[in-house]
Amino acid sequence: MLSAFVSAFRTPDLRRKILFTLGLIALYRLGASLPSPGVSYKNVQECVNIVNGGDSAGIYQLINLFSGGALLQLSVFAIGIMPYITASIIIQLLTVVIPRFEELRKEGQAGQNKMTQYTRYLSIALAILQSTGLVALASRGQLLRGCTKPILDDTSIFGMIIIVLVMTAGAALVMWFGEQITERGVGNGMSLLIFAGIAARIPAQGKQIYDSRGLMTTILVGVAAFVVIIGVIFVEQGQRRIPVQYAKRVVGRKMYGGSSTYLPLKVNQAGVIPVIFASSLLYLPNLLAQLTQKSSGNPAKWQELIQKYLVNPTNPAYVTIYFALIVFFTYFYVAITFNPEERADEMKKFGGFIPGYRPGKPTADYLNYVLSRITLPGSLYLGAVAVLPNLLLGIGSGGGGMSSLPFGGTSVLIIVSVGLDTVKQIESQLMNRNYEGFLK
Repeated sequence: MLSAFVSAFRTPDLRRKILFTLGLIALYRLGASLPSPGVSYKNVQECVNIVNGGDSAGIYQLINLFSGGALLQLSVFAIGIMPYITASIIIQLLTVVIPRFEELRKEGQAGQNKMTQYTRYLSIALAILQSTGLVALASRGQLLRGCTKPILDDTSIFGMIIIVLVMTAGAALVMWFGEQITERGVGNGMSLLIFAGIAARIPAQGKQIYDSRGLMTTILVGVAAFVVIIGVIFVEQGQRRIPVQYAKRVVGRKMYGGSSTYLPLKVNQAGVIPVIFASSLLYLPNLLAQLTQKSSGNPAKWQELIQKYLVNPTNPAYVTIYFALIVFFTYFYVAITFNPEERADEMKKFGGFIPGYRPGKPTADYLNYVLSRITLPGSLYLGAVAVLPNLLLGIGSGGGGMSSLPFGGTSVLIIVSVGLDTVKQIESQLMNRNYEGFLK
């Protein structure tokens, strides 16, 4: 892997892409540390330290993870990439419901550009909604529970509107960063920005567990994280290869086809999307309960239930619901992104077939059968890796202590998946350039 990076930096074109990607990631981390206008930076830092030392953050720990710690600090990039990811998932889900979106998806590049435009509009709307909710919670003192210091210097309507506009503009700029990295850099821009945010928090999380538990516990956590990373890499690389044979056909005076290949079906076909979507869905009830809670008086019954079961990540009810949502969204996302009928029609169009199965519906039924058998262990694997740190945290802390486990399952999933995908893209670009030079 290191040799691939050395060769990449020796290639001028690829070196420019890598440096361009690193430059935008550096700007993203800079914006994640800049406080929004009207936010008391000193009070926010003190409150964040209180949150990291106790269980005050609750459900926000997972959402704060994707922004690299910028969410609870109310920085310029506090909203981060989450609105774009949520909008992308919603647009993909609506493709099944709205026929117009299905037609655009089949129109090729022009339709894809139109879908991207719709995703951008929805991202801005979600950014406005999320930033408004965060500012409202901050003005009430409910964003960082356990902290009595005022987070906002200016709680007037005008001052809060300015903060909302700045956060929305920051979310739009982050979305532009991600698209530029995808088009002109290396790797998937949105995934790399999340990767950078999580990686930036690892040293602080390691110091946190060292200060609270000591050196021996820190070493044990590091060894456990290393073992989990090896297991995640093993499963992420696993795939079921379905053999595909192409019949010979004559076009003019040339003969095409007659080759054999395979159709790779990954064990984890959905990636980390189900984990992200499940965490976002669990975040919404708590946000709604806090926005509707009155400053004085007892909370309603449904608000008490949410506070009891859907706030603490170590609660058995929270873990069970989180695991069930991950399994459900894994099946749902795989069903949307991989259509056995379309794959069977494409193979039939180009003269391909699976040995032992006739082209058309028999091939589609076989692909559906294999996919359903692969998705089950893939969904269980995703759920287990995501909730296992929560179970260990509940057992090890005895109901108290740290509110989040450093190097948690979600972090490992994202870091390993994005890292493998980026390395593969760099190696593929190197291979293309080497083959081009060889042919010349």
